Amino acid sequence: MEPYFEYLHTVGFEETNLVGNVYYVNYLRWQGRCRELFLRDKAPEVLADLQDDLKLFTLKVGCEFFAEITAFDDVAIRMRLVELAQTQIEFSFDYVRVDPAGGELLVARGGQRVACMRGPNTRTVPARVPEALARALGPYTSTVRV
Repeated sequence: MEPYFEYLHTVGFEETNLVGNVYYVNYLRWQGRCRELFLRDKAPEVLADLQDDLKLFTLKVGCEFFAEITAFDDVAIRMRLVELAQTQIEFSFDYVRVDPAGGELLVARGGQRVACMRGPNTRTVPARVPEALARALGPYTSTVRV
């Protein structure tokens, strides 16, 4: 199995809808949170670059659902690199319900495509994926296209 970066999350009541299952938009929030924690833990030098003029624009995002999860379920959000191009990155996300006995169930699968941009807000242009970010992502895929 390919390696992945994992964010562990316990579902709260505020993330559920009237029926009691997780409201779909939360899966997308968790993708963003997983990506942020990856930067914090694996590519902290990129955070400084984001404070300067690097911007990560999400171009496309999606999620396919297989099973429901509810409040107090423990979910592992597992991020993998699908493609690393010159100016864009594509990620996949597996959402896995983890039970206390160690069992796992894939409940959803998502994806996200991100573009690296630089420059002032009125004149941003595509930019190469920073080397530090490409290096940090390396262990999380088996196929990298440059």
